[in-house]
Amino acid sequence: MRMSNRLAKTVAGLMGFLGVFCGAFGAHILRELLEKSGTTQIWQTGVLYHLVHAVVLLVLSGWRPVPRTAYHLMLAGVIVFSGSLYALALTNFKWFGAITPLGGLGMLAGWLVLALAK
Repeated sequence: MRMSNRLAKTVAGLMGFLGVFCGAFGAHILRELLEKSGTTQIWQTGVLYHLVHAVVLLVLSGWRPVPRTAYHLMLAGVIVFSGSLYALALTNFKWFGAITPLGGLGMLAGWLVLALAK
């Protein structure tokens, strides 16, 4: 079953929206908390990878057909990578940092699938 381009574009748009939201939320609402806990850079790293991969997902949503495996790997990767960094920045629970590389591997795998695609 193929992923529809419309669904892929909607998901990419939502990821972009959430990336901008998290960036603004961190810069304004959470600024004091993040500065106090010394986790501002962690939050910003999550936002950077979140936004970059939202753009990649948007680009992939325009391909015919959508490269489903690469798309899903990158989507899962950014959710785990950025999500764990957001959780780490908010809680300072170091074990969230142990999850982060799994998301990074997902994003890397997505890029590799694209590079090796025929």
